[in-house]
Amino acid sequence: MVCHKLGDMSKPVGGPDSAASHLSEEDKGSQDQTTVIKPPPLKTSASLPGGEFHPDSSSTDSSRDSTQIPTTPQLFSRMKHIKKEMAKNHLQFVRFEATDLHGVSRSKSIPAHFFQEKVIHGVFMPRGYLELIPNPKNNEVDHIRATCFNSDIVLMPELSTFRVLPWAERTARVICDTFTVTGEPLLTSPRYIAKRQLEQLQDCGFSLLSAFIYDFCIFGVPEIINSKTVSFPASTLLNNHDQTFIQELVDGLYHTGAHVESFSSSTRPGQMEICFLPEFGISSADNAFTLRTGVNEVARKYNYITSFFIETGFCNSGILSHSLWDVGGKRNMFCSSSGIKQLAITGKKWLAGLLKHCAALSCLMAPAVSCRKRYSKESKDQKESVPTVWGYNDNSCAFNIKCHGERGTRIENKLGSATANPYLVLAATVAAGLDGLQSSDDGALAGPDDSTELYQSKPSEIPLKLEDALVALEEDQCLRHALGETFVRYFVALKKYELENDETDAERNKFLEYFI
Repeated sequence: MVCHKLGDMSKPVGGPDSAASHLSEEDKGSQDQTTVIKPPPLKTSASLPGGEFHPDSSSTDSSRDSTQIPTTPQLFSRMKHIKKEMAKNHLQFVRFEATDLHGVSRSKSIPAHFFQEKVIHGVFMPRGYLELIPNPKNNEVDHIRATCFNSDIVLMPELSTFRVLPWAERTARVICDTFTVTGEPLLTSPRYIAKRQLEQLQDCGFSLLSAFIYDFCIFGVPEIINSKTVSFPASTLLNNHDQTFIQELVDGLYHTGAHVESFSSSTRPGQMEICFLPEFGISSADNAFTLRTGVNEVARKYNYITSFFIETGFCNSGILSHSLWDVGGKRNMFCSSSGIKQLAITGKKWLAGLLKHCAALSCLMAPAVSCRKRYSKESKDQKESVPTVWGYNDNSCAFNIKCHGERGTRIENKLGSATANPYLVLAATVAAGLDGLQSSDDGALAGPDDSTELYQSKPSEIPLKLEDALVALEEDQCLRHALGETFVRYFVALKKYELENDETDAERNKFLEYFI
């Protein structure tokens, strides 16, 4: 398997707002001998576009991008704006949040008067908080042997993600990138991996417009109950009583910069579908990350329980709808120039890459035993794998191509579950699509621009067992290189540990444990 220019994960990359070198000598004067993190900066590029897809909001930085580093005036402007927001809202605390491997927020809250100091020095956190399983056991570290879990890592804030949290009293949050105490990026960080792939995409002259579509369940709790017990599913979500909850959630997400395009009740009692507005760069994954925490905090105010699991043990779906644009964001590269509502050559090659790597992709997008049940839920045959199906405007397909709507052609990657880490979903999708664009493999070549066909030397298959998907990831040299050997080695070891020790999500996370 040939992999072209998908990026060397050993090459450092810095968080956009994390370099202390941007601050003036006056601001640095109070620094002591504590290690100051100065990650190597990313190269500055032209602002990514897409303004027409960002609703106007005074608290939203619509130019936020994974591959940009702010200039010194921009940095001071952001700090000035943040100070005004903190004073205006009488903020007491700021959460420094980072994603763990499972896409769940891990954070430390800082008193507001220490915020500027922590922007310079970062916030220290034990590495194991982000890399170990939710309920670690003593033998887990010995089992994995991939990295040192007992050391500290540093959370460095990306200031463009600073938001006042509507659902937390006098509290704001800022999303952080993670570094070692010597200033190297944490190679197992899902957000770092996603930003690296977006940088590779930009180097190739493209940008990604994407949005997540999530299903989750809402359960009513009439009284305080045991943590292992769930009362009754809400008979319907959009009734007069629940409408207030939904309105507060959607409005709260808007004020955190995560713009909801639509929401509706779904196919099961208490199940809801929420669709985000497409955005360029890392913002779509940041929005999904924000939802995973916000929906639970709002639900608790109403004495509800929210879960990304269904009561049957299945996972809810997590879809990544995306399209490829030129780096200026002016042209959708999936749209056919002939005016026919089909995938253009670029889109077909991108789809070919997704199909080529679908077995390894499924490992990251359905990373637990119960997540994979949905792949075969309609089949009564005991099979080891199922074919990967794609089609036009067919919601039953793993890759659904939609040519209608105001934004033009896009691909819905429906391999994912709602419990998958959105940063890993984004990173793996970009890595696979890029390989399709750059691959010289005849088996992955697309048909003519006016054809709906896609030519493959062999059909794509999705393993039904997580063990087989892990093997597929280990054998996929292209994704290993793109995501990084350190991350893949750790991810596979962690999942094998969970399987060998029955640390399955069906037992650990069903409603109130972890993925709630």
